[in-house]
This record gives sequence, C-alpha cells and structure tokens, in this order.
Amino acid sequence: MAANTKPTRIKTITEFHRSRGLPPPEHPLISVVDFSKVERPTNMNDVNWIFDFYQISLKSGIDFKMKYGQQAYDFDEGVMFFISPNQVFRIETELEVTTKRSGWMLLIHPDFLWNTSLAKTIKQYEFFDYAVNEALFLSEKEKQLANGIVQNIQQEYHSNIDDLSQQIIISQIETLLSYSERFYRRQFLTRKITNHNILDGLEDLLTDYFSSDNLISKGLPTVQFLAKELNISPKYLSTLLKVLTGQTTQQHIHQKLIEKAKEKLSTTNLSVGEIAYQLGFEHPQSFNKLFRNKTKQSPLEFRQSFS
Repeated sequence: MAANTKPTRIKTITEFHRSRGLPPPEHPLISVVDFSKVERPTNMNDVNWIFDFYQISLKSGIDFKMKYGQQAYDFDEGVMFFISPNQVFRIETELEVTTKRSGWMLLIHPDFLWNTSLAKTIKQYEFFDYAVNEALFLSEKEKQLANGIVQNIQQEYHSNIDDLSQQIIISQIETLLSYSERFYRRQFLTRKITNHNILDGLEDLLTDYFSSDNLISKGLPTVQFLAKELNISPKYLSTLLKVLTGQTTQQHIHQKLIEKAKEKLSTTNLSVGEIAYQLGFEHPQSFNKLFRNKTKQSPLEFRQSFS
C-alpha cells in the first residue's frame, strides 16, 4: 500500500501519548516515553508523519527493522535520531522477532523552550534536519551517557515543579544536544568507508556536471541537487564535508569551478567573458570576483602567469 499523500499531524504531546496507547503525560510540554511501552500504529508503513514538537529518540532491541539505507552499521547497541517540528518523515518497518525492545523518546514542545536561550540555539543543531538514514549509532558507553542525561530530565519533572525546574531541564537538554553533536562528529570520522564513498561520489558528480553543458543550461549545481543525487540530506552532506575536509559543500562546488576555470584559462584562447559564460555565469564581473576571492588573482593575471 502506498503512503498517504497527506501527512498525519500530531499537534501535542498529549495527543502523541494517546495515539501510542500511553497514559497522559505528567507534563504537557515535555515527556520521556518508555519505548518498550509504545504501541506501534497498524498503519505505520503507510503514513507520513508531522509532529508539532521535537523528538529525540534512542532505541535498542527493536522488534522491527528501520530502513536506514544500504550502508553497514558500525554501532548496533543503539540508534538515535532527531525530529524537529513540521518535519515530514516516514519510518518503514519489517516485522522481525528479536530481543525485547528498549529505549526512550524525549518529546519537547517548543512552548517549553519559550524565553530560554535554547529556543534560538536549538535551530543551530543541524542533525534535526538529517534524514532517517543518517541516524546516529551509539557505542555502549555513549548510550549510557545519553541514558543518564535523560533520566535526570525525567527525574526533574517527576519531582515537585518549582521555579528552577525549567532551567535545570533546559540545561540537561543542552548537554544532551552537545554530546549528540560530538557523537556525530565521531561517527563521521569512524565510518570511513561509507563516508569516503560519499566523498568519491561527490567528486564524480561534480566532475560529470562540470564536463557537460549543465553549467550553461542550469548554472552551478546546488547543494540540494548534489545531496539528492547522493541520497542524503543537504545538512548531513555539508556537516560531513566540514568534519572530513574542513570545507562546506558550497566551497567544494567553488573549488571545482576554479579548477575548471584554471584549466580553460591555461589551455584555451577563450576570452574571460566566454569562459565565464561556459561556467554558467551571466555576468563576467561575478566570475572575476569569485576567481579573485579564491585565488588572490584576476583571471587575466592567472592567464598571464602562463605566458
């Protein structure tokens, strides 16, 4: 059965609890859910979902397979992923009998963050925009650390709420997000074969694109185009490249452009304007500005260095 075209929106944490067969949350704006007690909807495979709140999950021993693409998983102790409000997502599953599932879901409504520093900084964590196949795979030590932080959050809102409760919980969430960022950077570095395949694929894509007529007809390739061709999200691609190479996707595109420009300047008699046009620039001035910015020389100065 095909997925519904219109996503199913869950607006509140209370509504999520109800839809998953859970008792009402103790706090309407934040909840830690025991994954082993969650009832999986019968139409899970056929629905696209949208939540109006953040969800951070850590799951182990699940009794179904989450489809995270074709890559091999280095860490099978626990899988962690992040969903932001208004993000459309879908988890495809296959029934499979395994060990008893465990883990947690931390649900945070944006209203809980109101008037706190995290309300603005949470948008800076790019992993909330990663696709499901870019989940975070934790080692046992990392999983224990994350579990401890979430237990602190749960214990705090289980206690008598006072004027410091929100501040303490926000601090714990910030700590969890900071560690998650560190774990992702570790994953970028340790999953070398997979990530190097992405780098190789990006290089091949750019080489093919710059060797065709696409520059004239379509202009420079966008980050979104490259990510789609590589079957990963734009944010994941840029963060991966930043960690592995120190450059963003846009910088890689410009680097390939400059390489192509240097080749044409040194091996052809085309004018700078003609080269700019072939490289997808509507105005030669824009090409000159980018070339000088990247090489500290104008295109003519670079060409004259070969004469």
